[in-house]
Amino acid sequence: MTQLAIDLPHRPALGRADFLVSGCNEAALAWIDRWPDWPARALVLHGPARCGKSHLAELWRERSGGVQVTGDALGPLAPDEIARGGAVAVDDAERAPERALLHLYNCCVEFGASLLIVAAEAPGSWPLALPDLASRLRAAPSVAIASPDEALLGAVLVKHFADRQLRVAPGVIGFLVRRMERSFAAAAALADRLDRLALSAGRPVSIALARRVLAEVTDQP
Repeated sequence: MTQLAIDLPHRPALGRADFLVSGCNEAALAWIDRWPDWPARALVLHGPARCGKSHLAELWRERSGGVQVTGDALGPLAPDEIARGGAVAVDDAERAPERALLHLYNCCVEFGASLLIVAAEAPGSWPLALPDLASRLRAAPSVAIASPDEALLGAVLVKHFADRQLRVAPGVIGFLVRRMERSFAAAAALADRLDRLALSAGRPVSIALARRVLAEVTDQP
């Protein structure tokens, strides 16, 4: 019988020990650990979806004692009040109103606060209309998180399953890693889909189930 799959919320583990380090992200982590010894007030952290940018931003927020806001929520906020806290992280910064982000940047400089800009791409790729904002962001130090290698991709899958209280055999992880798209977003999507199917079927995540999910998104057997 097919069981009713109840969509229970799960909370990703975002502690320092939960951040998986590999060659693709060790430079980004080093910049977070380097704070407050940054060469400028602002740092731009960018990388593909689900690569751990928000995790690093949360680690930095805890380290700095600052605040974190999303870009699309920045507009109504008072930039001087945010900057007075001493440290601000803006996640999905490319979605922020340009003038609000510029005001926040200037306030951080004025009050001696640190600013972490988190985005999918480097500011040089943003279609910025305000020259002052463009010049400030492009002059700031920037660090990227690259696509994961095979070892990190397997570890990311294990973490996604662990966040969902699922234990998946190493053979299944290896099967997925060898056949899936090499991206953090694909790992998150596969873990979510397998979790739902396993719960619905009332059985563990197996190679047969993994093959079924992969067939939904690829042409590989």
